[in-house]
Amino acid sequence: MTFSKLAFLVVLGSAGLHAQWGGELRFCLHSEPRTFNPAMVDDDDSETVRYLTGGVLLRVNRVDQKLEPELATSWKIENGGKSIVFKLREGLSFSDGTPFSAQDVAYTMQTLMDPNLHAPTGDSFRTGNGTVQTVARGKYEVTVTFAEPIAGLARLFDQVAIMSRNSPLRERAVLGPFQIAEHKPGSFLRLSRNPNYWKTDRGRRLAYLDGIRLDIQQNREIELLRFRRGEIHIISSLDPDQFQQLASEDPASVKDAGPTLEGELMWFNMNPAAPIPAYRKAWFASRNFRVAVSHAIRRDDLSRVVYHGHAQAGAGPFSAANLFWFNRSLKPHAFDLEESRRLLAADGFRNDGRSLRDREGHPVEFSVVTNAGNRSRERIAAMIQQDLAALGIKLNIVTLDFPSLMERIGKSFQYESCLLGLINVDLDPNEQMNVWLSSSSNHQWNPGQKTPATAWEAEIDRLMRQQASAVDANRRKALFDKVQQLVSDQAPFLYLVNKNALMALSRSLKNVAPSVLRPQALWNVDRLWLDGSSQPAKRSTE
Repeated sequence: MTFSKLAFLVVLGSAGLHAQWGGELRFCLHSEPRTFNPAMVDDDDSETVRYLTGGVLLRVNRVDQKLEPELATSWKIENGGKSIVFKLREGLSFSDGTPFSAQDVAYTMQTLMDPNLHAPTGDSFRTGNGTVQTVARGKYEVTVTFAEPIAGLARLFDQVAIMSRNSPLRERAVLGPFQIAEHKPGSFLRLSRNPNYWKTDRGRRLAYLDGIRLDIQQNREIELLRFRRGEIHIISSLDPDQFQQLASEDPASVKDAGPTLEGELMWFNMNPAAPIPAYRKAWFASRNFRVAVSHAIRRDDLSRVVYHGHAQAGAGPFSAANLFWFNRSLKPHAFDLEESRRLLAADGFRNDGRSLRDREGHPVEFSVVTNAGNRSRERIAAMIQQDLAALGIKLNIVTLDFPSLMERIGKSFQYESCLLGLINVDLDPNEQMNVWLSSSSNHQWNPGQKTPATAWEAEIDRLMRQQASAVDANRRKALFDKVQQLVSDQAPFLYLVNKNALMALSRSLKNVAPSVLRPQALWNVDRLWLDGSSQPAKRSTE
């Protein structure tokens, strides 16, 4: 491990020895960014722009997942986890030349926590009923104090792009490697190099690239065609079929970076008020039934057939891609029909030779809803349908447009089981509080409970609140390991597979070090460069 990390650092550190300056990186966004205000970002495309333009105090390294200093040279947690003190780099300026100081950090935090603004980026910092106080201690030191301790406080600043208090450009004045130069809504966004970016290579300000062009392109097939034509340099996320197509044409143009934080999962509707038969509710409420279904699913086949081998069997809330928080003692529920039959028999289920029946004689038949048009998900549903037939269970597949699906699982609760994806946007388990707390509206299998419906849900509530109030990372890890073990044992979610990060990269793009964390191929964008001796991306017709 030590050698491989050292080798990686040597590669990045020596990039400047032969890097070429200039050129324009080109890739696609899949929709129009909703905002360029970094405080208001709540969609993937706006987040990409924020990452490319915003300067942050601290950054989570996308390879080793450790926290690193950026605009802050150091930081210290004080006051039992309620306060964080930053010492800032001196002599820096925003892209328009406005000086950077502690007053800008204070202004940014005040903006994030403004109750009238409801900034999504500030949600992670909201705790208790008290106010957040930000005090500048001179020009280059600032203290942020919260009403209550916040677990993992420092890492939250990875998402906080510092805004200028004094610039006439307001949020368009940036501290990151690029700045917005041109925007044609619905068509493209062009970024240019920030002339005041603070990082350098041998005395010259980074980035190596002159700029970036982000074309708005919703159609994934057109995006793939443009990559084949050499019109764009990167596709950050390929589906398995696209990956296989490109791999067969040009193996050097694709990269499988390994398991991501994204997974596919299935759950049963355990809401007592759901408009489904009571005997089916009884099935779904049984831990034996849920685990039996889980053991009947061939996860290795899902990975091999649906993802062409570019996925791993799911074991719990996080995949092994989360280096610190993943509970490595967890194992995926293994395919084991004998164990499934044993668990079902313990609950009085019997197979009459044609179908599985419960103790009252009802045939075991239920439906699974998923979103129409997602080929991978529809294939998973079909394969689970075949797997459960081996137990005598009849599974009916219902595909719905996404708004209708959201209405079923979030409002009317008119469904029996659901197959959807899970995207973890943060490494820290606190970002999953809205899933695990039984009172939450996103506690998918039985949301909005006034009191926990089961003893194990009450225990998860207790553990999640306990880890959220702990400051010591190892203590938090021990508590969340127990949560992961409980979830594996009780199976409110059946974790199916964790998808790998599949991407397409132009041969002309150099110093790429793909990560499984977003923004996969762009995390070190200030050090990416284009090889002029390779075929550059061709400019498409405007």
